[in-house]
Amino acid sequence: MEFWQKIFIIGFTAISLIGFARSLYECKEKKNPYGVTYFYRLFGAFVWADLVVFSVFWILASLISFALNSWVLFLLFIALFWVVRSIGETQYWFHQQFSTIQRNPPEKFWFHKIFHNDSVWFVYQIFWQCVTVISSIISLYLAKLWLF
Repeated sequence: MEFWQKIFIIGFTAISLIGFARSLYECKEKKNPYGVTYFYRLFGAFVWADLVVFSVFWILASLISFALNSWVLFLLFIALFWVVRSIGETQYWFHQQFSTIQRNPPEKFWFHKIFHNDSVWFVYQIFWQCVTVISSIISLYLAKLWLF
């Protein structure tokens, strides 16, 4: 692994540690598990409760990659994470379309400016399906690099 890659992983681990501390505080002390995380969306966490779990995952993935001195493994962790996360989000938005309970009013989303109704939900579903395809292809490519 090159020096800049090691620095990146160390930084990623540090940001994950900070995220873990902040998310625990938000959930436990402020009782705000559904509070939106903006920066940590890059880590797959949309709300503070997500980040409690995902930050630990990212810390472990970073440490394993660092210990094995493998940048490709680190990228593979990221790609496979997004395969699983995007499949979950696809299912979430699929179910939202047919639910009588509106946990996410369409007006709350940026895409509502374009679509103006509950079609926002299937647009999100399609978006996450695209993320699944892209991250799956990247995962296959990186797995090949890592294994061979």
